[in-house]
Amino acid sequence: MNLSVILSPDIYYPKLVMTPRYLKFFTTVIILTLVSACATNIAGRKQFMLVSESSAIESSRQAYINTLEPFKKEGKLDNNSAMVQRVNSITAKLIQQAKIIRPGTKKWQWSVKIIDDPKTINAWCMAGGKMAIYTGLINQLKATDDEIAQVMGHEISHALANHTAERMSVAMASDLAINLYNSSIGESSGTTSLATAAAQVALKLPNSRTSESEADMIGIELAAKAGFNPNAAVTLWQKMAKAGGGSSLEFLSTHPSPKNREQALKKAIPKMMPYYQSAK
Repeated sequence: MNLSVILSPDIYYPKLVMTPRYLKFFTTVIILTLVSACATNIAGRKQFMLVSESSAIESSRQAYINTLEPFKKEGKLDNNSAMVQRVNSITAKLIQQAKIIRPGTKKWQWSVKIIDDPKTINAWCMAGGKMAIYTGLINQLKATDDEIAQVMGHEISHALANHTAERMSVAMASDLAINLYNSSIGESSGTTSLATAAAQVALKLPNSRTSESEADMIGIELAAKAGFNPNAAVTLWQKMAKAGGGSSLEFLSTHPSPKNREQALKKAIPKMMPYYQSAK
């Protein structure tokens, strides 16, 4: 459902002036819509949702193609057959566990690509299981299989916890609010890109640590159940901090690493060890 279309008075009433009366009306409609737009993810947290997971998956399918296309044209996808086999083997085990945690993900079109970029330490997973990892992460960190599993387990967990749709929903709500405000003061939405971006950042920041903590905890369990040592979650972040000074890595720019993150992962290890030992 395109709420920006439904809630924009200019579409149905081209000459309508956003008077205080209309402003109050549309504000009420938005508030009621936003309050009712919630869902509960696998971590048990209620999420703000204007975008369904199915819509996020569909959008991510095309976004995945668009994101990888430049690398494909430059011949920078899946160049190292040994590395491809290694990453595929690791992610296959993680995907198997993901399907157990969320059986509905059996229908996802899972995919992982290796981007040949030695300078970039990064990895990601879109809605629907569309993944990528950069050679820079593997080579610069000298990442073990267990550490790669922690990275990809963390990324897969973002998809399992429906964080993509959540971020898309926040962006949509930001755009709605700003367009409504601009309508009330007679400004066009075409001049609000910077304000929209600022509002999106402001709205996402309070949830970023929550989402990351969820992905950390789901990811370490996913990896342990797949047979990967949970201690690698700690060594991974130690390597990340050392390689990027704690802030300059692209991975860390989208995955904030508060000081207590390593401690939280250490605390989780004893609980994860039985899963790991059983899988081994």
